[in-house]
This record gives sequence, structure tokens and C-alpha cells, in this order.
Amino acid sequence: MKEVSILGLRKRFAAPGTSPGTLRPPEVRRVEQVTITVIDYNADTCEERTVTAVEDCFAYCNTPTVTWINVTGLHDVEVIQKLGEKFGLHSLALEDVLNTGQRPKLDDYNDHYFIVVRELRWRGGLEADQISLFLGRKYVITLQETEWDVFDPVRERIRKGKGRIRTMGSDYLAYALIDRVVDELFPILESYGERLEELEDELVANPTRETLQEIHHIKRDLLTLRRTVWPEREVINALVREESKLFQRDTKTYLRDVYDHTVQIVEIIETYRELSASMMDVYLSSLSNRMNEIMKVLTLIATIFIPLTFIVGIYGMNFDNMPELHWFWGYPVVCLVMAIIVIGMFIYFRRKGWL
Repeated sequence: MKEVSILGLRKRFAAPGTSPGTLRPPEVRRVEQVTITVIDYNADTCEERTVTAVEDCFAYCNTPTVTWINVTGLHDVEVIQKLGEKFGLHSLALEDVLNTGQRPKLDDYNDHYFIVVRELRWRGGLEADQISLFLGRKYVITLQETEWDVFDPVRERIRKGKGRIRTMGSDYLAYALIDRVVDELFPILESYGERLEELEDELVANPTRETLQEIHHIKRDLLTLRRTVWPEREVINALVREESKLFQRDTKTYLRDVYDHTVQIVEIIETYRELSASMMDVYLSSLSNRMNEIMKVLTLIATIFIPLTFIVGIYGMNFDNMPELHWFWGYPVVCLVMAIIVIGMFIYFRRKGWL
């Protein structure tokens, strides 16, 4: 399995001739051990536990309650394979779970959905992780690479029975998880907006090479954001428009709200991309203005010294028939004339607005 990096997103490619559905662990282990948590709930009860073996999840396969199984860590292929066999998950979907770096997508396997979204976060730089989600009639299975858990607010709502989540089905749980991933993008965009405003001030006041490099970094991050949010918008739009027995009409109403959020995010990203592109022009314009100011000062200095150089050049020839050379007041008169020329040129430049 070969792994390459495209704009910060890891993409793995199977070796030619590999059988479809072959499960291979990621080349980089991002957690020490696999953690499996189970939340099983309905309107009246809620059970939450961390299981030590994947077989402990099998008891929740056909329960009338809603079950959410979350797997953190993808390096144990046996866990994912057993989970897929018990819940009837498609082998191609399981392969995509392990091939991290997938673009957001939606696959319909009749009795269950396979949804890929990308979790973006800021840790001194933009980081992206793949979250794979399986949706069945009474279960949701999520699989993620790292322990950074964006779903904690959803867990808290389930524990305390806040909102409608405990009275709704697995489709509403899937909506809540996707909505949480999308909403996490707003603080990231807000931080980029604030930084772009600061960079604008720097560009006008004192542009540097570091400013230019940061603009390039922001443009790259915005492209990564666009490559993530654009397909996620299409996935959510497909969930809203497609006829499915897994998503109820009431849940689709909430999904339309998530879709509106993705549209808003895409518009913000495009605005920031245009702004960052225009900031390059501002940077070049600022450098050009600074260079013009420097050249103007140097030109004025050279212009002032041209007549002075001409005068001292004449009297530096030392011909015998130059009466001024032997005149007692010759030197102070020449200095006075040169001073008058300098002062006169300075006043002229000021009146023209060149100084």
C-alpha cells in the first residue's frame, strides 16, 4: 500500500492487482490501542460502556433501541473485520475505512449507508482526519483515526436527554454527528478571517517576506478546506434529495439546515480565497510603492547634487586664467551660491509636492 500527500490530505493507493475489499491497516498508527465505546439508548434509558473486545458489541446488533458504536484507532484490522461481518457491512466500505484520505462521499448499500466526512481542526496548523460512518436501521457505527473526539457534545446530549435525540432514531443520530463535524468549521473560518484582517494591515504598513509566506500558507489551507467542504455539501444534498427508508422526513428537515450551513461555509471560503489572492496584489503594490519612495528620495538627492557637482567641477579645473581662483572672497561666495541653489531647489520641490 503506497501513501502520498496531496495538499495535506493523505491518500493511499493499493498495489496493482490487489483484490477488492482487501483490508490493510494504515501505515501510521495514530493511537496506541483501539478503543471501542457503545451507547445504547431510547427515550427512557441510556447505557454507555467501553468494551474490551469487539465481540461485546454483538449483543446490540438486533436490539430495538438505538446503538452507537464508536471505534477509535484503525490499526487492528481484525476488529473492523469482525464488526463488519456481524453488522453486514460491505467489504468495499470497510476497505475505504482503512484507506484514510478518502474524499467525503456517500455509498448506498440498500440496508445501510456508508458516509465519509473529514474532521478539520486547528492545532498550530490545519489538520484533517477521516471519519467513517455506517448507518443502519437501529445502529450507527463511527470509526476514526485519533482520540480527538468532536462528538463529545453529542454524547452529552444523549446522556442528559437534551433535545429530541433520545426520542428519534438512528438517522437523527447520524444527522447530529454530521452536523457537529460541519459546525466545527465555523470557528476555524473565524480564525482565518481574523488573521486575514491582520495581514491586510501588515501589507499596508510594513510587508515582509514572512507576510508573503503566511499568505501562501493560508491560501493552501483554504484550498484544503474547499476540497473538504465541497464534496461534504454534495453528500448532504444527496441525503436530503434521495428517497431512503433509513432517513425519515423529519430528519431530512434538519439535514437541509446542515446543507445550508455547508453552502454558507463554501461561500465564506470562496470569499477568503479571493481576499487572499487580492492580498498578493496588495503585497506587490506595497513593495512597488516603497521602491518608488526610495527611488524618489535618491533621485531628488542626485538632482540637488547635479548643479553643485557642475560648479565644483568648473573650479576644480585649476586653469591659470580663472580670476576667481585668486579672489579673496571666491571660496565663501561659491559656498554661498551652492547653498542658495540647494535651498531654492528644496523650496521648489516642496511646492511641487515631491517632498
